[in-house]
Amino acid sequence: MRYLRFWFPVLALTVPLLLLVFLSGQLASASVQRLVTEALIRLVFAVGLYIFVGNSGVVSFGHMAFAAIAAYATAWQTCCQMLKPITMSGLPAFLRDNTYPLLPAAITSVALAGLIAFLSGLILMRLSGLGASISSLALLFILNVVYSNWESVTMGTSTIVGLPIYATPWIVLGCAIAAIIVAYLFQISRWGLALRATREDEVAAAACGISLYWSRLFAFTISGLVAGLGGVLLAHFMGTVSITSFYLSLTFLIVAMLVVGGMRSLAGAVVGVAVISLVIDLLRAAEAGFSVGSLELSLPAGTQELILAAIMLLILIFRKDGIMGGRELQWRARREQSVCPAEGARNGFVSLDEPAAKRS
Repeated sequence: MRYLRFWFPVLALTVPLLLLVFLSGQLASASVQRLVTEALIRLVFAVGLYIFVGNSGVVSFGHMAFAAIAAYATAWQTCCQMLKPITMSGLPAFLRDNTYPLLPAAITSVALAGLIAFLSGLILMRLSGLGASISSLALLFILNVVYSNWESVTMGTSTIVGLPIYATPWIVLGCAIAAIIVAYLFQISRWGLALRATREDEVAAAACGISLYWSRLFAFTISGLVAGLGGVLLAHFMGTVSITSFYLSLTFLIVAMLVVGGMRSLAGAVVGVAVISLVIDLLRAAEAGFSVGSLELSLPAGTQELILAAIMLLILIFRKDGIMGGRELQWRARREQSVCPAEGARNGFVSLDEPAAKRS
C-alpha cells in the first residue's frame, strides 16, 4: 500500500494512456492511431517544459531549440548515407559518410540537447522573471536564424528527408511514460522542493540557503533533455526534419497546453495536452468539412487558432491556475496521511499528500 500511494500520481496518469493506445490499436483506424501518436509526442514536449516551468515559475519560450538540436542530430546520424554528401556536404566526415544505429543515435542526440541546455542555462539562469523568459525566446530566434542559413549542414529552410520512421504508438508511449516518471521523481526530490521554494519566494528561499541559480540550472538541463527526446520522436514520426517545425507555432501550442491544464502540476500538463489535442483534432476535421444530412459544411480556415485563443482567455479569466488548479492526482486515504514532510525531505523526497501551505 505504501508503494501504491507513492506511485499513484504516476499510475493515475499512465494507466489511461496505456488504455488509450491499446484501444486505438485494437479498434481505431490508422489515422486515429497517428493522431494518438502525435498527441503523445506533444505530451513529451509538455512534460519536458513542465519540469522547468512548473517548478520554477519561469516561463520558457526556448525549449523548442533543444528539440530542434536533437532532431537534426538524429537526422545527421540516421539519414540516407547517399544523400548526405550531396545535400549536407559541410558535415564532419564521421557524420557525412556513415549511418549509425537508431538507438545510439537517439541517445547521443538527446545528450547533445541536454548539453546545450546546460551551457545556455549557465547564462540564462542568472536572469529571473520576464528577463529569463525573453532571453529563452531569443535563444530560439538565434537557433532558427543559424539553422535556416547553415545550408551546407542543415539544408537551410529545406526539409531533410529519408529518416527511418520508428516512432510507433507503443514506442512513443514508452517515452511519454519515461518522461512522466522523470518529472515526478524530480518534483518530489529535494531539488524539486528547493526549486518550488524559489518559485514561491526567492528571498525566503535564499535566506534558507537554497541556491536559486543551481536549482534552476539543474531543472533547465533535465527539461532540455526531455525536450530533446520529443524532438527525436517527432523526427522519426514524420520521417523528415525542417527548422520551421520547431519554431513559434509549436512553442506557443505547448505553452497553451500547460496554461489550459495548469502549469503548476504534472497532472495539469497531461490534462492540458489531452484537452487541446482533442480540440485541435476536432477543429481540423471540421475545417476539412463534414456532412449534416444533405448539407456539406466546413469551418473557415483559421477557426482552430481563434477557438484555441478563446479557450486560453477563458481559462486565464475564470481559472488562472488551469483545469487542475495546480493539484496532483493523489491517494486520498485519511488515516495514511501521517508522513512527516521533514522526514521525507531528509530522505531526498517530500510527501505530496500535504497541501503546499502546510509543507512550507
